[in-house]
Amino acid sequence: MRFAPVVRAALLLVLTLPRRSRGPAIGFALLASACRGEAAETATQSGGDIEMTGVDTREFTSREKHEFSRYMREFPAPCPTVAVPLAQCVFEKRSCRSCLPAAIAVAKAVREGMTQEQVRHIYKERFDATSRRVIPIDESPTRGPETAPVTIVEFADFECPYCQHIAPELDGLWEKRKSEVRFIFKFMPLSIHPHSESAARAAIAAQKQGKFWEMHRQLFASGRRLEQSDLESYAKAIGLEMDRFRADMQSPATKAQLDADRKVADDLGVKATPTLFINGREYDPKLQMEGWIDDEIAGAGSSGAGASP
Repeated sequence: MRFAPVVRAALLLVLTLPRRSRGPAIGFALLASACRGEAAETATQSGGDIEMTGVDTREFTSREKHEFSRYMREFPAPCPTVAVPLAQCVFEKRSCRSCLPAAIAVAKAVREGMTQEQVRHIYKERFDATSRRVIPIDESPTRGPETAPVTIVEFADFECPYCQHIAPELDGLWEKRKSEVRFIFKFMPLSIHPHSESAARAAIAAQKQGKFWEMHRQLFASGRRLEQSDLESYAKAIGLEMDRFRADMQSPATKAQLDADRKVADDLGVKATPTLFINGREYDPKLQMEGWIDDEIAGAGSSGAGASP
């Protein structure tokens, strides 16, 4: 009888164990594990259904198992240095630590009944190395360590009600993960909001005195009160030097910073606020943000950052 290589290796291991340690339970466990590994490898190569340790597919229908298995063979490993299919990356424990989180995300999409087009779109946006964009930081306000495994870039408008709504959530997220997340703010005042540019100028003026995030909180918490008198009131409340604040609001350097962020937004195709990029990939609001961040942390070290200083 001919045994597959992985099973033959397990048999040899059992036979080399000391006699008193070679109980049937140990031998059976080793052989069972070897057979599962061989079955997984065979399924990957033959086109059969794939099961992975760490990916729960127990309640999948036959159709869902076929669909999941097809994606595992079709999708490339997320790291550009690992040129194998996703299934092979997971089974062989390749160096790309994003492979297992990617497989889990695909299984979740299949479980939720997403169409093939939706699953492929999610995989490309979340994990395909070609979808990552490099976003220049330049003079943008930042918080969090430069070495953080996750960089979040937000394009926002202080008068935008959706930006105002998400601001406390993003603040809370950063407070919880401040050692793991670097947050970068990009100014994107929209012409439909009459006070958005003056609010952005006030935030840049506060940045020049080292108080951007204090002004950021004031502006988003008071988004319906953005007249010049309101902006000056917020500046006084956070302790800014007022003559400098007024001068910086109108300075050419402030206009240049706004123009630079508009150009970055145009280059990226950003059309609305808020728009967020997580490690260089545009965030899909239909997905759970903390889960996405956890996947990025799990894959840290496998690929480069999404924003560059």
